Parts: sequence; structure tokens; C-alpha cells
Amino acid sequence: LMIDRLSPGLSAFWAAAFMIFILLTQRPLMAILRGEGHFGASVRQGVMDLLDGLVSGARNMIGIGIATATAGIIVGAVSQTGVGSALADVVEVLSGGNIMAILVLTAILSLILGMGLPTTANYIVVSALLAPVIVTLGQQNGLIVPLIAVHLFVFYFGIMADVTPPVGLASFAAAAVSGGDPIRTGVVAFFYSLRTAALPFLFIFNTDLLLINVGWGQGIFVFIVATIAMLLFAAATQGWFLARNRIYETAALLLVAFTLFRPGFWMDMVSPPFANMPPAQIEAAAMNAEVGQNLRLQVSGLNAVGDPVTFTALLPVGEGDTGADRLLASGLEYVVNGDDVVIDNVAFGSPAQEAGFDWDQKIEQVLAPVPQLPKELMFIPALLLLGLIVMLQRGRAARPRTAAAA
Repeated sequence: LMIDRLSPGLSAFWAAAFMIFILLTQRPLMAILRGEGHFGASVRQGVMDLLDGLVSGARNMIGIGIATATAGIIVGAVSQTGVGSALADVVEVLSGGNIMAILVLTAILSLILGMGLPTTANYIVVSALLAPVIVTLGQQNGLIVPLIAVHLFVFYFGIMADVTPPVGLASFAAAAVSGGDPIRTGVVAFFYSLRTAALPFLFIFNTDLLLINVGWGQGIFVFIVATIAMLLFAAATQGWFLARNRIYETAALLLVAFTLFRPGFWMDMVSPPFANMPPAQIEAAAMNAEVGQNLRLQVSGLNAVGDPVTFTALLPVGEGDTGADRLLASGLEYVVNGDDVVIDNVAFGSPAQEAGFDWDQKIEQVLAPVPQLPKELMFIPALLLLGLIVMLQRGRAARPRTAAAA
């Protein structure tokens, strides 16, 4: 699915085929190489393991099949009756076009739906309804949100619904094991889960956490830094690091965790990654950019229903001797009329069409990429602040032991 880029259905087919192969050959190979059992008996046992696996798989798929069928009915009813677009419009109106507001509303909707639907059905319904809205609103707010980040955002809060009272199934299961009150268990579990609710929001604003366009070395570095940030975030929300936190220490730990999670937020203030250029200089911006690099273009036009809309799109720069040739290689044809640049044509199947460009749209602003300082430099002041907190808390943590020894 990820390496060979096969379809989900074909990937699942080959996974099942290899599992059948493993079940049939595992015991015979152990009988030959390790001398464990008779070869014929091992072959028969492998066949029995396969049959047992098929039966168990069919039984386990009953719940998933029912959930998927139910979700299909809901999604079909919503799409056929227009409730989906109406719900998306309601969320968009309530959010006022603000990306943070719509993320909060989406999280609340996922929690509400998750209390009545299984996690799989909840994910299918909410992602089908609101994932495109989040991506669209992100473009309108100048934020390019990867679709996988939106789906993980919805899926995370769908899982949190399993501990949300009064229908928290996981909370009832935990209460049955511990012998506690189910509702109280659900309330405590819900508030504990809220402490980690910041993580899916970071998926949206820092795609490095999802290892998008990240190499092996940088991926390991991101894993280490994210682990430290999560531990610091837990220490801040739990009120205890090396000693009990004071209010300013909790605020400082939250600031350090946020900086480790999203250093680009501060670096963009110090060293902006893009230079604002007038639309008439789009050819110069394309010529100065490297081949394959993205130009961020703010575009205005009409949406599918004829309402005016403004959004930000990424246009990969193609190869060419001039800026106009590079833009043409990307599939974008335009007309320059004074200071105005109007899109005249978009080549079918081109990067420009995939980015969302269409004819008769107007380019309002060109954001050309410029060299930026490494955002990891923001880790230095964050770690210095963390060191100061460690020094303060180590002194307080050592006092009770000193007094006890005396």
C-alpha cells in the first residue's frame, strides 16, 4: 500500500494470500529445520490452523461488516438527501471560516457521533462529511492541510468517544474489571484523554509528526523530539515534573512542549518562509524558484455553486527556460492585464488542475519561497528554558530528603 502503491483492495488481497502461505508452511518448515514434530502431521496441523483462522476471521468480521454497512447507510442517506452539505455549511457558518474553530467543532461532532456509532463507522461518517470542508477552509485560510492529517484528526477523536460518558464502551469495560462506577470511570477517562487532545491539532499544523516528506535521519530526530514534547506536555497537565509544578512552571512547560512540537510557528515570525509579490511578477517568481518547488498563489474566483471564494493553492514549478515556460509546463495559462493576472486555461491532468486552478480565476497574490533559517534553532531557547525549570525543581525536590536526613 505504501511502497508499491497498490490499491487498498489489492494490498489486502496480497496480505491475505501471504498469511495463507505462512499458515500452511510455518509448521512444516519448523518440523524440517528444528525437528519439531512429524512432517505429515505438521502439514495437517497447518491446514487446520488455516481453517480455524478462516472461521475466526469470518466471526470477527461480523461486527466490522455490520458497522461498515450501517455507516454506508448513514453516508448514503446523508449524501442523497443533501444533509451532508447542509451539515458542512452549518459547521462552516458556526466556525466563521476560522480553521481552529472548525477543527474544534469537528472534534465535538466526532465525540457526539462516536457515542452512538462504532469507531470505524464514526470515522467513515465524519471523514466523508467534514474532511473536505477542513481541507477547503484550510486553503481559504492560507493553510495547506494534508488529507491524511485530517483523517487522523477525525479518527483520533472518534477513538476518544469510546471513553466519553454516558456511552463510553471502553469505560464500562474498564469499570467491569476494576469494580468501579462506570460513569465516574468514564468522566475520569474523558478528562485524562483531554490532556492529549492537543496532539491531533498538531497533526494539522506540523506534518513532520506524520513523517510527510521526512527522511530516515530526520524521522528519528522528530520521533525523539516529539517523545520529549509529549512527556513535558503530560508533566504540565498533570502538575508534576521533578516536583509539584508552580503555575509559572506549568506555563513554561506548555511553552516548551509547544515549541518542540511546532518550532516553525516561532521561526516564521523571525524568518518568513515566503516573500509577498504582486501578481504581475508571477513569471519572475517562477524563474527564481527551483524546479519542483511550490509557489503559493492566493486565488479568487467562484466555487461550484457560483459563490465568490478565495483560497491558497500550491503550484509546482515545471521545467523551462523562462518563467512563462515553467508556468506553462505546470499547466497554467494566464492573461496579464496591467496589475491583474487572470487564469485563461488549465491543462487537463496537469499539476495546476490538481492544485485546484480553473479558468477565469484571478491571482491575488504570489508567495514566492525564500531561504529560511532552520526551524530547529528554536529548540535552543526551549531547551534552555527547560534547563532552568529542571534547576528550580531539583532544588525543591532535594529539600525534603535533606530535612529528613537531618
